Amino acid sequence: MNTFTYKNEDFYLNEEKFIVKSGTIHYFRIIPEYWEDRLLKLKACGLNTVETYVPWNLVEPQEGIFDFSGRNNLGEFLDLANKLGIYVILRPGPYVCAELDMGGLPSWLLTYCTIKFRCNNELFMQKVENYLKKLFRIVRQRLCTNGGNIIMMQFENEYGSYGDDKEYLKQLERIYKENNINCLLFTSDGPNYYMLSGGKMEGYMTASNFGSQPKEYFDFVKKYAPNQPSICMEYWLGWFDYWGAPHHVRDAKDATDTLEEMIEYGASFNLYTFAGGTNFGFINGANYDAGKYMPTITSYDFDGVLSEAGDLTPKYYMIKELLEKHYGKAPEIPVSDTKKIGYGMVFLSSAARLFDNLNNISNNVRSSFPLTMEQLKQNFGFIVYSTEIEGPIEQFPLNLEEVHDRAIIYIDNKFVGIKERAMNRNDEILISLKENEKIKVDILLENMGRVNYGPALPDMKGILNGVSIGPRYHFGWDNYSIDFEKLTDLNYKESNNNGNLPTFLKGNFYVKEIADTFLKMDKFTKGVVFVNGFNIGRYWNTMGPQKTLYIPANILHLGMNNLVIFEVECYDTNYVELVSKHDLGEPSAKRF
Repeated sequence: MNTFTYKNEDFYLNEEKFIVKSGTIHYFRIIPEYWEDRLLKLKACGLNTVETYVPWNLVEPQEGIFDFSGRNNLGEFLDLANKLGIYVILRPGPYVCAELDMGGLPSWLLTYCTIKFRCNNELFMQKVENYLKKLFRIVRQRLCTNGGNIIMMQFENEYGSYGDDKEYLKQLERIYKENNINCLLFTSDGPNYYMLSGGKMEGYMTASNFGSQPKEYFDFVKKYAPNQPSICMEYWLGWFDYWGAPHHVRDAKDATDTLEEMIEYGASFNLYTFAGGTNFGFINGANYDAGKYMPTITSYDFDGVLSEAGDLTPKYYMIKELLEKHYGKAPEIPVSDTKKIGYGMVFLSSAARLFDNLNNISNNVRSSFPLTMEQLKQNFGFIVYSTEIEGPIEQFPLNLEEVHDRAIIYIDNKFVGIKERAMNRNDEILISLKENEKIKVDILLENMGRVNYGPALPDMKGILNGVSIGPRYHFGWDNYSIDFEKLTDLNYKESNNNGNLPTFLKGNFYVKEIADTFLKMDKFTKGVVFVNGFNIGRYWNTMGPQKTLYIPANILHLGMNNLVIFEVECYDTNYVELVSKHDLGEPSAKRF
């Protein structure tokens, strides 16, 4: 049994003063085979603690069905950190933000019409308690007070940026107490009155999150929460990227100089991020600000201490030197970049058009109104809405009421336009039909990521308020939920140009030596890629900034490997290229 607590302005581990020197590693954004690599690099850098979130939406993807396997195996990650002599700060939510889909809240919550998020709503609290009870069975035995390595746990996450329901926070406190979560508990908010007053909990430690001006912010928090240690729970070393904006970077010297100010202040810190990882599959979230919807890209590189692929960056070496200057030599652990190989061209030998394969890769539900993903019990990805419209109709515009998030429209198997959330793109599509004339309308709807921050958090996906032709709603729809677990059921033919129709393309490549690699797809437009059935994420070449997709070595195998691309718009080539260098686009300095 260990004790971790604080007295006045100092932390104590087993009655000895302790500086928390932590780095964030999102275990669920990194394949498990690389967890040890990232943790060893953290320890070799001179850090003694790893911080991570727990994503509720990934561990309970369907209500009552929990998945703690693979990248969700929190227990395995915690035990590995313990084996390596690394302490843990755990932030289990229920809301975590982390630029995850709906901030880590599961989308099935949206099927309850009376539910309200992040407040003392009876229904929400019932679901939260069910989740936390299940999670705490894994966590409790690994608390430092029970002989494990978890020294701190956070209530909620930056709650003062969202609300001020103290009864909600008291309910969380009750759940923690009733489940014997007896390690050091804390809240974490931005360093201003507005945020701290909403999120602070009496009797618990208050941490803060920021990227600059540490003395000013620490002094401020001391006035609001005196007689506590100063700790920056998220010291932002970089920033996340979203589609259509430059790649955010932060100068390594600037980041290190600011960290030294914290150290000289006597504060503890958590580097956000040490290793961010990748938004594999469809797990990314989105921001929504001033009417603008901004989905996060596949990479969660964050310009952190390690790169997305775990490589040692200039920040790593500068921070390691700084920590050794102030705290002494870091453990002698040999660390290095993982090997990268450019495997070259992959010829895409066959293609399967989506509309020819709807019955092979989806389940159809008939309805009057277009159904949302939540109604269809679909967490992520794509839906096809299909209908037939019959004349006579004078010329009227086709309107999609509240598109969440991107709809590509086809009439009689021909592309006619795109409509996007918040009117980012809103092509005019006119319909005019003679008597007895019929047309087939197909709408490919993409969930680009649920909003993860702010009041737009309850974010349903689909065409939310129906489809109208001029002033009149159109009823009678087939709703096809695309199931990417059925890729082997596609009916492929010889590859050819897709004519602006959504198409799956397949190719094979041979591997003699397994290593990390990156997929470059210059002449493709937008879509998602699967390697050996593993969803490596989205690409959107016309928007950027990201230009290559990271493929970890451990999803490859010796011999023949399979690659499937789902291109939703158009392409102008029959090959892609596997290269040895990552390209996240033109960088732009982020100011803090």
